[in-house]
Amino acid sequence: MGAAIGQILGTAIGVAISPVPIIAVILMLFSNAAGRNSVSFLIGWIGGLVLASAIVLAIGLDSSGTPSDTSGVIKVAIGVLFVSLGVKQWRSRPRDGVAPEMPAWMATIDDLPAPKAFGLGLLLSGVNPKNLGLTIVATASIGASGLTGGEEAVVVAVFVLIASITIIVPVVGYLVAGARAEPLLNTMKDWLTENNATVMTILFIVLGAKVLGDGISILA
Repeated sequence: MGAAIGQILGTAIGVAISPVPIIAVILMLFSNAAGRNSVSFLIGWIGGLVLASAIVLAIGLDSSGTPSDTSGVIKVAIGVLFVSLGVKQWRSRPRDGVAPEMPAWMATIDDLPAPKAFGLGLLLSGVNPKNLGLTIVATASIGASGLTGGEEAVVVAVFVLIASITIIVPVVGYLVAGARAEPLLNTMKDWLTENNATVMTILFIVLGAKVLGDGISILA
């Protein structure tokens, strides 16, 4: 089981380093319904990761206990996609002195009811292409580890916990510290907004190369 956890650490961290969801949850923490909406978002985020992981494991992509050619092809495809997205992200980065454009839906966060905050968390974790791709890679590796059902559940739980840490920390920090956490949260939001393109470019390229290499080694 330890080897399986080691296999999913990189992908879990890749999911955790997601500037847009982190900015979204920080914006919720500045809204009128900060506690309710941020917790709803967090539950949705965790739910999306658990659901996506459960579906991949149920499909049994690598349930034989060894990496299959199918998982190799999928990893190569995801790796190529990530590298392409990294190049695209870098080319579309804002020019020096130009404020980065964030998704239009962020302007509506103040008015989100709790069910929509939950749905947003679900979409950004379980449906977002980067996070879905990484979850598929992670759960395929878990399926190929030859673990029992209970052991798979533990490794998935570790994956979800690590992948959610950058959402858990701001929410729990705000619930514990209240308004005292706002200056730090504001600094985090500003930095992530300004450096979103650079962070995502590096993330896509590094993870893409890693996943692509894993896929090639399986097929070789």
